[in-house]
Amino acid sequence: MAVTKRIGGSAGRAAAMSLLGLAVFLQGAAAQTRPERNPYLSADIYGVTHINPAKQNSIPYKIPLRERKVDLDTLTPVWGGPVNNATYASAQPGYFWSVSTDRVALIDARGGRWSRVADIDLPGATRRSQDALQRIAKFRYADMSASEAHLKRILGPAPGSVLPAGIYALVSNQDYVYANAGTIVSAIGLVDRRDPSKGLEVKARFDTATIIPPTSVFGEAPKVGLVGMNMTYDGHVVIGALNGVAVIDAGLKNGQFRAFDDDNQMATNSLAVDPAGGIYVATGSKKPRLPGVMRKLVWKNGRLSDDPKDGAWTAQYDGGDWPPAIKAGTGTGSTPTLMGFGDNEDRLVLITDGSNRMKLVAFWRDEIPGDARQVPGALSPRIADQKPVTAGISEQRPWLQSEQTIIVSGYGAFVVNNLIEEGHPDRIIDVMTVGPVHTPPRGVEKIVWNDKENRFYSAWTRGDVVSVSMVPLVSSGANAVFVNGYSKADGWEVTGLDWDTGRTVSRTIFGQNNKGNGAYAILQFLENGDMLFNSVIGPYRIPMR
Repeated sequence: MAVTKRIGGSAGRAAAMSLLGLAVFLQGAAAQTRPERNPYLSADIYGVTHINPAKQNSIPYKIPLRERKVDLDTLTPVWGGPVNNATYASAQPGYFWSVSTDRVALIDARGGRWSRVADIDLPGATRRSQDALQRIAKFRYADMSASEAHLKRILGPAPGSVLPAGIYALVSNQDYVYANAGTIVSAIGLVDRRDPSKGLEVKARFDTATIIPPTSVFGEAPKVGLVGMNMTYDGHVVIGALNGVAVIDAGLKNGQFRAFDDDNQMATNSLAVDPAGGIYVATGSKKPRLPGVMRKLVWKNGRLSDDPKDGAWTAQYDGGDWPPAIKAGTGTGSTPTLMGFGDNEDRLVLITDGSNRMKLVAFWRDEIPGDARQVPGALSPRIADQKPVTAGISEQRPWLQSEQTIIVSGYGAFVVNNLIEEGHPDRIIDVMTVGPVHTPPRGVEKIVWNDKENRFYSAWTRGDVVSVSMVPLVSSGANAVFVNGYSKADGWEVTGLDWDTGRTVSRTIFGQNNKGNGAYAILQFLENGDMLFNSVIGPYRIPMR
C-alpha cells in the first residue's frame, strides 16, 4: 500500500539558484516546447524512443507531486527484460507497446488497466523466463564478485550481450513496432487489428548487414552494430549504426546507407530528425582525446545526402578519454536533442561533449545566423555556445560525464552526471551494481539558452541528487523534471525536481527492491498522471493519485 506525506523543510532546497539564472529561465520560457508532429508515427508523444523525433524527453502531462512509498511487489508488470527501454503509444487509443531486450508486448491500458494482451519474441533475441527475471530482481547486490557470478548464471558469460536488442524502437501510424536484435530490424503488428486477442506476428524484417558494412572498434573482428532508430517525416525508418546511417522504407524492402567519412569515428547513441529531412547524429573518436564530430545528414528526394548543397554539415567538438563506467566511448554520451521550433526561434541541436568533465554544446541546426558569436575555444564556427557543466560537484573530481539524452523543454536543458570512478566493463553487471554495490553518481544541472545573447547560463545545480542510468523526463504540465536514483537510506526512487528552482517536489520511494532500478530505460508518465515505470523486469503502471 502506498504511504503519502507532504514534502517540506530543507531537504527539498536546491544547492544553488542565481537570480540571473531565474531571469534567463523566464526569458526562455516562451520558446515552443515541442516539434511538429510526425504523421507517420503512432502518436505525438511516445511514438519513438525519447518521446518525440527531436529526442527531447519532454511531455505536457500534469502529474501529482508528493512523497509516497510504493511496494512494487504488490503490482504486476508486463514481463520482459532485463532492459525495458521504453513503452510506446499504440495507434489504437488506450493501448501501449512494450519493447524489451527479449520481446514485444501489447498492453491494454484502458480505464486504468495494465494487462498484457499478447506478446512475441523479438526476432534474434532470447526470451527470459519470468523466474529468471525474478531472480535478477530479487538478488541482494552487495558484493561485486557474487553479483557478477549471479548474473552470468542467468544471462550467460556476457550478460551485456543482450544489448542493444530492443533498445531503440518506434511505432508507425499503421501500428507496427519497428525494433532490432542484432542486425535484423523487424516490423511487428497485430494478426487482426479488429481483434487484438488473436496475437502478434512479424510483418516484415530487414537484415541491415545487406547494406551496412562491418566495422571494428578496438581491432576485434568487424561486425555490424546498430545504435539508434527514428522515422523521417515522410515515413522512412532511419537506422543509426556504429559507422553510418541507413534509411529503409516502411515495408522493410529497400534501404540505402551513408558511411561516415572518417573510419576513426563511431556513433554510440541514437539520432534526432527534423520535419525538413535533417538527421542529426554525433560520433566520437575511437582514439582518446581526439575530437568528435556532430553531423547533419539530409533525407531529400528519396536520397540520403551529406552534401552541404542539400543543407548537410559536419562540426568538430571536444573529445576525451574512455570512461571507467556506465558511459561508452570518447565522444558524447547523449543522443542529439533539438531545441527551438518556432519561426523566430534559435534552432539548435544539443549534445554533451566528450571532455572528461563535460560541456553542454549547442550547434546551429540550419544556416549560421549573422549575429552568431565566435565561441572561445570552440572547434567549429557552427558551435553556438559551449558551457562547462558543474552539476554542483567538486571541481577536483576528474570525471563528470553523462550517458543520457539532454532533457529539453523550451529553452531549458537538464543534464545529469552518470560517471563513477569504478565499475564493471559489462554494462548489465554495471547497471545492476551501481548504487547497491558502488556509490552512485551525483550531480544534476539545469542550463538555459539566452536567445538575446546567444549563450548558455546555469539556472541551478544539485550536487546531492542521484541519477544512475535511467533517462530523466521533464513535464511542462507538472513544471518538474524526474530522475531515478538510489541511496543506502531509502533504496531506489523516482525524484521530482522543480523545473524553475531545482527544489525537490516529489519522491516515489521503492526501497531496496531492485525492481525500482530502471536499468538504462526511460522514465514515463501517462496522461492521467500515473507513472509508467520501465523496471528491470518490465513496465509497471503506478497510480499516482
